[in-house]
Amino acid sequence: MPVVDIERVPRGIDASRAHPARRYDYWLGGKDNFTADRESARIIADAFPTIRLSAIENRRFLHRAVRYLAEEAGVRQFLDIGAGLPSAGNVHEIAQEIAPESRVVYVDNDPIVLVHARALLNSSREGRTAYLQADLREPEKILELPELYKTLDMSKPVALMLLAVFHFLEDDAEAHHILRTLRAALAPGSYIALSHATSDDLASPVEEHDVVNKQSGIPFRLRTAADLAGFVEGLELVDPGVITLPHWQPNVPERQRARPGDICMHGVVARVP
Repeated sequence: MPVVDIERVPRGIDASRAHPARRYDYWLGGKDNFTADRESARIIADAFPTIRLSAIENRRFLHRAVRYLAEEAGVRQFLDIGAGLPSAGNVHEIAQEIAPESRVVYVDNDPIVLVHARALLNSSREGRTAYLQADLREPEKILELPELYKTLDMSKPVALMLLAVFHFLEDDAEAHHILRTLRAALAPGSYIALSHATSDDLASPVEEHDVVNKQSGIPFRLRTAADLAGFVEGLELVDPGVITLPHWQPNVPERQRARPGDICMHGVVARVP
């Protein structure tokens, strides 16, 4: 069992096992992670040295997607599942900068996110934010939580944010069931923003990465861009469709964008007709 500093571990949190939210926090330069999370991160980085850049590009994709949804698509409600620990430019900060009346619900299953949820609840006066402790793997329970409906009106358009979370679902049938369940709860005119680690741009065989992911202690499933397109089949894709993250509606010149092989993640934003 990894050695942890018990003085830093909030009550109710198992710091002996790596957790995706805390590992992601480490890659983004945060401090709310433990020995097990950093060891898991090191195992991944040994095989994929640009993983930190990949995490940063995923965060940049979130910023651009939320800005598009709030500014161009006119969305005023957001449901961010697998939100992770607060970082610079959270969903509500971007959305409420554009439209102060925006409402945001964050969902995560790591108790340490709850410890820091106050940063996610710092809403504008006109808008509202909420945090729900729940698991993506139980979408029915998420949709049954009364707190969800105290913040969001699900009869009106909602942007469902599923960023860098579906690759922790190894089973395809489970992943599709979860997405169908959540999608069925969305009103017409809603959007789904999804990012996912993909095998398309890997420089080495995917089997090697599968072995490393198992060694990291966190279940993980690489999929192709075509698999990602399958998740949003039947929806109206926002230009440019399913594409490597740095090329989804980029806001920097081509020469400044990260190389696809350094990111190995694709993203998509799609509208519910």
